[in-house]
This record gives sequence, structure tokens and C-alpha cells, in this order.
Amino acid sequence: MDVSKMAEPQVTIVVVPRERFSLTQKSLESIYENTTIPFKLIYVDGGSPARIRDYLAAQAREKNFQLIRTDYYPSPNYARNLGLAQVNTEYVVFMDNDVVVAPNWLNNLVQCAEETGAAVVSPLVCQGQALHEIVHCAGGESAVIEENKGDRPTRRLHDKIYKQGKRVADLGDFLQRQPTGLAEFHCMLVRTAIIEEIGGQLDPAMMNTKEHVDFCVAVSEAGGSIYLEPTSLVTYINGMPLELSEIPFYMVRWSDAWGTTSLNRLREKWNLTEDKYHQNWYRSWSEYLTGRRRVFIIRPLLNKYYVFGRGKTRLENMLVRMEKRLNRYLSDRHTRKHPQEVQQQPAKSLPKTPVSA
Repeated sequence: MDVSKMAEPQVTIVVVPRERFSLTQKSLESIYENTTIPFKLIYVDGGSPARIRDYLAAQAREKNFQLIRTDYYPSPNYARNLGLAQVNTEYVVFMDNDVVVAPNWLNNLVQCAEETGAAVVSPLVCQGQALHEIVHCAGGESAVIEENKGDRPTRRLHDKIYKQGKRVADLGDFLQRQPTGLAEFHCMLVRTAIIEEIGGQLDPAMMNTKEHVDFCVAVSEAGGSIYLEPTSLVTYINGMPLELSEIPFYMVRWSDAWGTTSLNRLREKWNLTEDKYHQNWYRSWSEYLTGRRRVFIIRPLLNKYYVFGRGKTRLENMLVRMEKRLNRYLSDRHTRKHPQEVQQQPAKSLPKTPVSA
């Protein structure tokens, strides 16, 4: 099928906030500049500052796309579900608001889905501020692994990303269409029929941790295939300092509370074994979330405003402890003010059967 000759949109792009707002214009402009096949666009604006809110409102009027605005910071899957509820096309693309796309990105994703019957197609996702040069995700693995440890069976979640940090120019023969086990929500094309198979929505209890792994395992359980289409290139722009107006969003987005909710949901949904390995898994993710906020919030503020030469490390550690308490307060306040997120019923649980890696 020549997707370039499609007359009616087969695809709806649903854009949601990831962790910042300052890349909104760059990302949106790249979609309109580099997409040649017909598409619908639903943009979920989750609590952006006034400058971004007004820009999106003007663009929605000019380009005639659907804008969904919330006055709070929705979790990623909750935001995706807000957009998904309005989708009536064969395919939906989930995309974060800090992603820039290359020419023909969407044509090639749809072409892959049409020719392979794939339920999910991932582009080659790059990272950084130099566009389309350094790999972030070139497919990977996701599975629930069942093993016997002595006389006791265990179930663990397994995930692995391929080629992260490698230069695209160095991948050579790897850069060909291929089945894979993992796609990320930075950008993925999904056949809407597979979403109906797994409950009709993305699991809203997966709030900020491994929601892409949960989704890919669910797709595989439902019999859907996942493909990597490396001729479709996108870049997740990371490493930029946060603007002051983005810090509250970042703190809630990568909060300990949302992480714990996600991990608890994974444990319950996939019947994961609660052993020492599982306890270490919880601990490592807590450290990861705290580390994110240390690197992108505390350290930049400290470097900007702390003028003394001594005691910087001690002060940083003290601020990390203070931030954890503040983070708990902000998360609790968010839950009290916006209970619809945490009270929304999660997608139905799937049969708890082992999946091969």
C-alpha cells in the first residue's frame, strides 16, 4: 500500500506532556513540517504556563487540531487516555511533547504496520540536542519471566533497551525493519484494535514508571506483534535545564508517590514475586527518582545560587532530604485536588501467564 496517497486520515497523533513545556513549539512545528500523509492531532495540554497555553490555543485555531486543556499536571497514561477517548482512526501515535520528528517519520511507521500487520511500531528513537544522531531506543525486550529458584517459582519483570547511547551512523546492518519486544512512549504507532484487546485504555495506575514495559507485555499477551522501523526517525530532546516554571511539574511527574503506585500496580497485575530481588527493585527505583530530581532541580539551583566554596556537598544532601518531604507534600496535595486520576479504574488485569523474553 502506498501510504503517501491516503486521502483520509488513518492516524491520530496524541501528544502529551512528558516532563517540561519549553519544547512545545519546536516539537509541534516539526510534526507539521515533516508529516506529509493526512493525520488528525489531539494535543493534551496538562497545566502548562500561560505562555505555552496561549501558544497552543492559537495553534489549535490556526491548524484546526483538537486541544484538551487541564489545569493540573496529569500523569502520562492519564493524559494519553484523555486523548485516546477521542480517537476514531485505525492507528494512534502516542508522542511526548519534547520529541522532534524527521521527514517521512509517519509514512514509514504506517507502511511498516500495513506490511507486517504489527500492533505496535516503534521508530528509531534518538536522544539529545543534536537531532537524530545518538540512539535512545532501538527496540529491546520486555517480558514477565517465570523461573524456579530451588523449590519456589518466581515471576519477575524483565526489560532491556537496545543500542542506547550508540551513534546512528555506527549501527550499520542493525538498521533494518525487525520484530522487537519493546517500544517507548516517547513515540510509538499503535493499532487501536489492540488497545481494545487489552482493556480499552492504557493502565492509569501506571503513573510514571515502566508504563511502556507494562503496555508492551500486555500487547504481547494479547497476541500483538511489535516492530522496529528504523527508517522512521525521531529525537527525544533531553539534557536541557528546566525553566523555573517547569520545576513543579517535574517534581510531581517524577514523584516518589507516582513511582510507588506504578510499582505496586506492576506487582499486582503481573503477580510478581515479592522477594529480596523485588525489594531491591523498589529501592533502586526510589533512588532513580530521587536522583532525577537531584540532577535536574537541586543541583542546577545550587550551582546558580550557592556562592561559597565549602560545604556544597553537605548542603546538597540536606536539600535532597528536604525535597523528598516537599515532594511527598506536593504529591499528596495533587491527589486531594485531583482524585479523578487515582480513582479512575485501571485497565482489566490480564491472565498471569509467563511470557518468553
